[in-house]
Amino acid sequence: MVTNDVIETMATARAMRYLTDEPVADELVEAVLFAATRASSPGNTQGWTFVVVRDPAQRARIGEAIAPLAANLRGLPEPDDPTERRTLAGARHMLETIGTAPVLIFVCAENVYPPHAPNERWMWSAAYAASQNLCVAARSLGLGTVFSTFHSRAEPEVRAVLGLPEHVFLATTIPLGHPAKAFGPMTRKPLHEVVRRDRW
Repeated sequence: MVTNDVIETMATARAMRYLTDEPVADELVEAVLFAATRASSPGNTQGWTFVVVRDPAQRARIGEAIAPLAANLRGLPEPDDPTERRTLAGARHMLETIGTAPVLIFVCAENVYPPHAPNERWMWSAAYAASQNLCVAARSLGLGTVFSTFHSRAEPEVRAVLGLPEHVFLATTIPLGHPAKAFGPMTRKPLHEVVRRDRW
């Protein structure tokens, strides 16, 4: 379901860990990348680069690199909380199938701000803002994504597959495709539990 209302889009942009194998049109991939580059960045430095992986062999190699993480998750006990159970099941599924996601987008970043003394905190702020923009834009177009750091447990292998230069940081791994499950409202704490007025 496509939605044009920003608040509705955000409210229903569930982490979509179940994707179909239906190809994603080029114009949709370009649209989410455009949205990602509309994110804010310190000093408008825009120190991000997006590696878009569509080649089946490349995706399979990435899936093989990340697969051991799925084995680790299979060994975890089942949570009592139903939301935690769904999240764990979804994470297992995505890790087991990530190599078959129609598109994998890696949000990369360079530590470039401030120019005289770069600080990583500003780099991450830009990369994560771009990643969130990408996920929200995907939801508005009826596509599923999940904001993840799945690469972190196999980063040397993933970096080698992508051919990343040493000075480039790998911020997020975002599988993109048509959802295999329905979008819907997210489970979040009510505002009164997380908002303080005027002071703590």
